Formats: sequence, structure tokens, C-alpha cells
Amino acid sequence: MTDESLPALRPLAAWPRLESAVAPDPEVERKVAEILAALTPEEKIGQLVQPELAQLTAEDVRAYRIGSALNGAGIWPDGKRHAAVRDWVDMVDHFWSAAERAWEGRPFRIPFLWATDAVHGHNNVYGATVFPHNIGLGAAGDPELIRRIGAATAREVAATGMDWIFAPTVTNPRDRRWGRYYEGYGEDPALGYAYGRAMVEGLQGDAAALRTDERVLATLKHWIADGGTADGGDRGTARCEEQVLRDIHAQGFLGGIRAGAQSVMVSFSSWEHPANYDHTPGRAEPYNHKVHGSRYLITDVLKGALGFDGIVTSDWDAHAEVAGCSAGDANYAINAGLDVLMVAGREAWQSVYRNALEGLRSGAIAPERIDDAVRRVLRVKMRAGLWERPRPGERSLTGPDAPAVIGSPAHRELAREATRKSLVLLKNTPGVLPIAPSARVLVCGSAADDLQKQCGGWTLTWQGDDIERADLPGGATMADALREAVGAGTCTVDPALESAEPGAFDVAVVCLGEDAYAEMRGTVKPWRSIGYADLKRSYARDLELLRRLRADGVPVVTVFFTGRPLYCTEEINLSDAFVVAWLPGPFAQGVADVLVADAQGGVRYDFQGRLPSSWPRTRDASAVNRIPPHLPDYRVPAEETAPTGRHRPLFAVGHGLSVHEASPAGPLEPHVPEPAPPAPAVDGPLRVLDADGTPYRLRIGGHNTWSREDVHLDRVTDCLIVRSTPLPAGAGLNLVFKGYPAFVYAEAPGSEPADLRGYLDGGGCLRFSVRVRQAPSAPLHLACHDDFPAQPGLDLAPWLPDAGAEEWTEVSVPLAELAAIGTDLRHVAVPFMLYTAGTAELDVAEVSWRLD
Repeated sequence: MTDESLPALRPLAAWPRLESAVAPDPEVERKVAEILAALTPEEKIGQLVQPELAQLTAEDVRAYRIGSALNGAGIWPDGKRHAAVRDWVDMVDHFWSAAERAWEGRPFRIPFLWATDAVHGHNNVYGATVFPHNIGLGAAGDPELIRRIGAATAREVAATGMDWIFAPTVTNPRDRRWGRYYEGYGEDPALGYAYGRAMVEGLQGDAAALRTDERVLATLKHWIADGGTADGGDRGTARCEEQVLRDIHAQGFLGGIRAGAQSVMVSFSSWEHPANYDHTPGRAEPYNHKVHGSRYLITDVLKGALGFDGIVTSDWDAHAEVAGCSAGDANYAINAGLDVLMVAGREAWQSVYRNALEGLRSGAIAPERIDDAVRRVLRVKMRAGLWERPRPGERSLTGPDAPAVIGSPAHRELAREATRKSLVLLKNTPGVLPIAPSARVLVCGSAADDLQKQCGGWTLTWQGDDIERADLPGGATMADALREAVGAGTCTVDPALESAEPGAFDVAVVCLGEDAYAEMRGTVKPWRSIGYADLKRSYARDLELLRRLRADGVPVVTVFFTGRPLYCTEEINLSDAFVVAWLPGPFAQGVADVLVADAQGGVRYDFQGRLPSSWPRTRDASAVNRIPPHLPDYRVPAEETAPTGRHRPLFAVGHGLSVHEASPAGPLEPHVPEPAPPAPAVDGPLRVLDADGTPYRLRIGGHNTWSREDVHLDRVTDCLIVRSTPLPAGAGLNLVFKGYPAFVYAEAPGSEPADLRGYLDGGGCLRFSVRVRQAPSAPLHLACHDDFPAQPGLDLAPWLPDAGAEEWTEVSVPLAELAAIGTDLRHVAVPFMLYTAGTAELDVAEVSWRLD
């Protein structure tokens, strides 16, 4: 990547007025005004509510005049993980037809829109092409490649009958602890600008192409500064100056809006700044700076100053996090400027509908605000040519004579090309690369034969941590790709190095990688190291494997799969060549294309990737970014760290070697962490839940419950995933897990962690009483932090009694068991958590930590 391939940005003294490639059309505006004038209040609100597939019926669409719907990650037609393309088309067609029936007898019709997350290809659909995640594409530094990927993704989405996707993500990630870091293209705002523009052009084409049924509506997300929150907190708070918003965090949006993007999704995060005013002061609960409630950022800036005239949509149930709103009441957020409300739960979206209608009738929501929202929805639908498009099942890419588009060879070859171009060579010892095709190759490491680590989150499921080979037809792991490149006879795969003798090989390719994660579960807590080997016990085993190979003297090529730059200086020192492959997707042949020589021993493809983000020198260099070249007077925000002294990047933005370039001689200087302080003394039990109540906040989280539900000790708490009922004795809860990924936990006030190692040093245990009413249908885990399942949990099967017993059983889990699996007892914000993805019913009471 070179600066010449990116636009030359300049400081912005004010928000610029943007000229969109999809220009206003007087005839479109005339038709929109005609329809708007004929709509009833109920019909208007119906156009603004967007439920998800699992919580919507065709009858709902007809009855409420619903204007759009979506399928989230891991939500498929009839719940079929491997639903065929025709299943998707028929499902969309079914809802489209219901919407058509809704307008029968009226002098007009309003077509239905189906939306989906397609963040690295059409990633929810079985058999679709999965491209590298954005951080890898950023390393490629090739806007034209992005444009081609956008066009390919559009065709695959259109081949399932859908019209709208929630991509691209144009966030500017500034803190490596953030679990969504890989969704951004990199820390350089010029990269975000160029790629935001190119991806929108690929997805939508120009104004004429957008009207065809081979393009889709793009969504720029997430407005704004979700990558600039303090400590990399997901849904956290940015406190930067407005100048930083304009010059850093807005650039991807500016490029995308100029390219004609027709929708913008708002961020879960907050912007704490005096300019972010409370548009309805005097309420019982003052505005809490959530961007979803920001009239300044949504209406004054995005719609007003920038002139964006498309749809502003909410994120999944995000309105519920705005002060004064709830899952079923979005009126304050509507008044801030939201046009389409993504509401998951059935009861919630119906309540949002009723409350918005009541707000319109009472004057709490001005008619002009609702008309603005509906006008934008109709305008975008008309610009997309929805009135002229055939029904979803009869379009050019869905009909019986349509070409096979999903997972086509051309698209997979494009994904392989993108993988090749994204690879960054951080270290190179001459003569090691490329690997001769006749070489005896040992393939090992935790990522050697693991599609999850290659693909990351948002791959068929939300977190991507449960996919298997069968989920990705045609996918190849590094082991597969290297066997193919050098021949199965000379390639040995031994991930944990359990049987192979390293000395028998010419080279070892060691594949390291983060486990798959997506938002929330991938965020590293502020007190934790960003050292790869520090994050999980399984990652530390990769480091031990490298040390063993170094001792055996075999040349080592390390391939690192990661969603973000992590401290791995020792891993680099132990390698003869070190390649950052990011999250390339399931086509590891693209990595082998660069690692392995041609038949004559020459270079088939050289390394082209360059770092899109700074590489950390220390384990705590989590928010260190270069000073943007276009901002000579840039002042580093409080959320970041100046790139000076010990915080100088180990490798700067733009770094990357060719196979013909050698690294400087000598090892890199490792960062030696400060020793942990002694464990504080503890005295007596730690109460979590007993007859006197609890000093903690009891909560439910998991599938479709992103904003968390509070558990009450005086009444039933019932949500999609868990039902909690207080027990008569007042000492505990009856918990019913309903078959979705769900966790019930006790959280410290303010989520402040405590050092509880004293209980471990004293031989303590976590003790609770339990009666199992219905045996768990899947593993039930115990965890003692707020990172599970990103961090380890203990399967409770050995401790649980049989189901049906009326007597209580006291469970006593030694803290040493939790420490042995890697639980960080120095920082415990959640001293008790139960998690399962299955069904179960149990009574839980008398929860505490004890020394006896």
C-alpha cells in the first residue's frame, strides 16, 4: 500500500456539504410526495419498523404494512443452517408477496425490502463466497479490488432475492482491544475514505445500475466513532473533539456518501461532548449521549450539514440503550432522526409500532419527523427501482434460467486473489521463502487445520465459532492448501506436534490464530494484555511449540491469523519468516500461492500487503496510532496514546516486506511485563446470592438480548432466551434456559473488577446449591468473569446432580479448577455466571465464594 494509491485528505474546518453520485430526481420526489400524502398514520409507521425473520410472519407484514425486514447472523429460512439458495429466494418472495397483498385495493403499492448482513461476502448463506474480512482488505491497499468484491457480493445477494445489505463497515478502529477491530479497513482515514467509496460503487453501481436487479443498496456503518471509544469498549464512549470526528472517524462515510450510499446505520456507542445536546430536556432520565439518541449527529450533521438524503437506520435493538427508551419504546430515538428501526423481538417491535403511533397522535413526535422518515424510505426504494423489479423469485439472477452465481468459480478466485494481496510479511530471512514445491513440509500450530480461525466472526453464524467443514463447501484450511501445493506425500500435518519429528523436515509452517469472535465477545478487557500468548492458554501453547521448533533447528515460517495487530515479538523472533494473514476466509490456497514457489523454484506471487494499522511494541500498546499525515496539528485524543518513546510502533502503518527483502539482523527487543502484585488478603465468604439478596446486579445476556435483561428477585423475568422466577424461600432463582445461547450472571456495580486471588491462594471454592429440574441438553458452563465465552468456562457436568431430585445438592467447585483453565482471578467483575446454548431448568441458591 502506498500513499499515492489513496486520496490526499485535508483538515476539515466544518462538516462539508456532499454531492452524491445518486442525485436528487424531481420525478422521484413527485411520486414520493403523492404516495406519502395518501398514507394513513398506521401505514407510515409500518414503513419504519424492521423486524427480523424469526420474529415476523407474512400476516404481520400485511397487517402492519411492514416496509422491510432482515435476517441476522445465524438466522436462516425455517432455521435450516444449510438452507438452499432456492429456500432463501422463496422466503423473501413469500414476504414480498404478503406486502403486495397489503396494498390491494389502494391506488398505489409500496414494494417490500429485505435486508441482510453481508460483511465479507454473503456470509449468512450456505455455499456463498466468503471474502477476507475488512482488515485484510485494508492491507491489500487496492480500491479497485474492493470495487470488484462489492460487485461480486451484490450479485450473490441479489441471487437470493434480497435488495439491501448492512455493509460496508467504514469505522476507523483506533484501539486493538475492540472486538470489532477487523470490521474496519485500518487506522488510516484515507484508506477508509477510498474503500468506503469503492465498496459502495461495487455494491450499488451508478444511479442507473442501482435500478437493476443485480445490484443492492449499501449501508455505511456505524455512524460515528464506534472505533474511537475509551479502552476499545464495544458500545463504549468516545470523548474526542468534533474535529477528530470529522478528520478521522467520518472519512469513510464522506467517501461512501459521495459514491451514492443510500443508507447509514447508527452506532451503538456514545459521544460524550457538549455539542451532543439533549433534544428533549426535562425528562426524568437525562440523555446519556448514545449516538442513537443524538439529534445533533443524526439530524444536524448527517442529514443537515452533510446533506445525506437516504435512510438512517438503527442497529439491532440499539434504541433500547438510549436513556428514556426501552426495547418497546423508541420515540426519543425517532425524534433524534432515526428513519428505520431494527427491532428484533416480536413483542418489542409491536410495542415500538404502538408507541410511535401514539407519539404521533399525541404530538410527542411531530408529523414532519415521521414524514421525513417515510419520505426517505420511499425515495430509496424508488431509486433502487423496486417498483419495476419483478417479484424476487422471477428476477434475472433468481429465475429458473438464471446463471449459478452463489459461490461461483469466478467469485472464489476473486476471494483467493484478495487473500494473496492481503498478506503482510513482517519478517524475512533470505532463502526461507518461497518454499520449494519438493520440500518436506511440517504444518503445525493451533490454526493449521481450522476454518474458524481463518474465517473469524460473521461467518454463517454470528460469532463464527461453531462452523465446521460441512458449513463451508470448497473451503480449504492451511493444511489442505499446503498439501495441494507441495503434495500430500511430503506434507505432514500435526497441529499440536504430537508425533512428528521436526528434524525430518526442510521447513515447518506454524499457523497461529485467534479463535473466531464477533462483537461483544471479542473485546479485550482494559486490564488485560494484548499479547497473543497472554490471551488464552491455547495461544500460549503455540508459543511453546515455536520454542520447541527453534530448539530443534528447523526453519520456521509462521502464518498468523488475526483480526487485529497483537503483541507477538517472541513469536516473531522465533520465526525465520513471519506472515500476517489476517482473517482471509476459507480459501487458504491464496496463502499457499505466496508461500510456495513455482515448479522452477521461482516466486509465483510476491507479498503485496502493507500494514493498515500500527503493530504494537509492548503488551499494553493497545491504542497507539500514527499521527495522520494530513493533520499536522493533530492532538492525540485521551482515548489514544502518542506513538512516542516506549509506545513507538514496532512496525508502522505501511510496513511490509517483499520476499526479496531481508529483515534487519538481530532479534527484536521483547517487552518484559511488570510482575503481578501479591494477592490481597480475603476474610470470610464473598456473598453473591443468598437469603439476604445480592450485592450484585443479576442479568441475562445472549442471543437477541444484546442490551441485557435485568433479573429481578421479586418477580418473574421472562425473555426470549431465559425465564427467571424467584424461589419462595427468597434465597435463589428458578432458571429456565430455552435453547438459545444464553448466560445468567452476577455483575459488580459499575462492572468494576476485583482481585479475588486471595480465595485461590487460600484453597477456596465457589459454592452454590442446585436442583436440576430438566437436565441440560448442551454443556452448562460455570465462569467467573464477564468475558465468557470469549474466555474459558468450566463444564459443570461432573458436579451437577441428576435431574428430578427434590433435595438440594451443594456444589463446591475448587477455584483451582477455574484457574487451571485460564480464568483470570485477578480481575473478576462477574463472580458467578452460568452459560449454555441448550435447554435446561434448574434451581440455584446460596451462591458464594468460600475459603472453607
